[in-house]
Amino acid sequence: MPEAKETVLEIDLGNLAHNYHFLRSKIDKDVKFLSVVKAHAYGSDSVVIAKKLQELGTDYFAVAYVEEGIRLRENGIIKPILVLHPQFTHFEEIIEHCLEPNLYSEKILRSFISTAEKLNQKNYPVHIKFNTGLNRLGFDQPEIPKIRELIKNTSTIKIASIFSHLAASDDWQERDFTVGQIDLFRKMTWELVADLNYEPILHICNTSGVINYPKAAFSMVRSGIGLYGFGNDKTVDPQLKPVVTLKTIISQIRKLDKGATVGYNRVYKVEGPSRIATLPIGHADGINRIYGKQKAGVIVNGKYAPIVGNVCMDIIMIDVTGIECEEGDEVIVFGGPQHAVKFAEAGGTISYELITGVQRRVTRKVIPE
Repeated sequence: MPEAKETVLEIDLGNLAHNYHFLRSKIDKDVKFLSVVKAHAYGSDSVVIAKKLQELGTDYFAVAYVEEGIRLRENGIIKPILVLHPQFTHFEEIIEHCLEPNLYSEKILRSFISTAEKLNQKNYPVHIKFNTGLNRLGFDQPEIPKIRELIKNTSTIKIASIFSHLAASDDWQERDFTVGQIDLFRKMTWELVADLNYEPILHICNTSGVINYPKAAFSMVRSGIGLYGFGNDKTVDPQLKPVVTLKTIISQIRKLDKGATVGYNRVYKVEGPSRIATLPIGHADGINRIYGKQKAGVIVNGKYAPIVGNVCMDIIMIDVTGIECEEGDEVIVFGGPQHAVKFAEAGGTISYELITGVQRRVTRKVIPE
């Protein structure tokens, strides 16, 4: 594989396919699979990722916002797309682009019904979200009679799925709470569908749910972070393959004597003769200031090089003393020999925040399957 000549985020579609097949192997063949591609497919490229997943046979997609779904439609994605957090002002766009809204409160349910009626819709697919303990979006159990009444009194919409979101499916210490969420979801669903003459899709399992609670798969599962190579479990992570690798190059190497300082505010002082390399990547690219001051480091020719001084907007400095390297050499920020989880933990955060934070000015490079 050719070395990077600039800062690039490599997207490995072979690894994506591996993760998809691994996760599907954990569920029954008749259980549908929803692929979450919000936030630019967790910081990569939503169109590239969605096209590959559509080719692989995913049943559904999910995005956070309407504009994300429109982008997929405009780039050839024909599978159903669930919009997880739609806003009132975008309802007509949702219908125009055949997107499917998550309706999570009485106000938003009434509003979407009104829009659907105005646009002469019939049986437009919508998704109903229950709050079972995460306490973000969703209907609470006492609201079910009102939902049932509103749905029975209109022919403009039809429930495509009913779903909820597990709060701690990756934490075995919270097993009782998770089982309680699953049981409550089952009870709420029975209460809502009792009067329906059809069966909506049911889903509550996220990636960790698929792995730890496969019996709660119902008729569909959702996976986001798992598709990109992270299982939230040290026993599962080795079976997944990270889809993205962030690479950059050495711009310049400077020799410094003992006592010299590096970067803004002179926060790093070299303790002896040192070689300091500058890299063309900084907090404007998603490598935030939390990773500076030797908290995290990068890989240069197979060796670990700590980030020294404060992270700058477009530049970080690393200590390459004792490492054979020269200007123009490739540097791996995360991915490959340095797992993103390890890099993120060094800064006191999680892989989700790290990978979704890679900014759009970083060139995306697709590695085909």
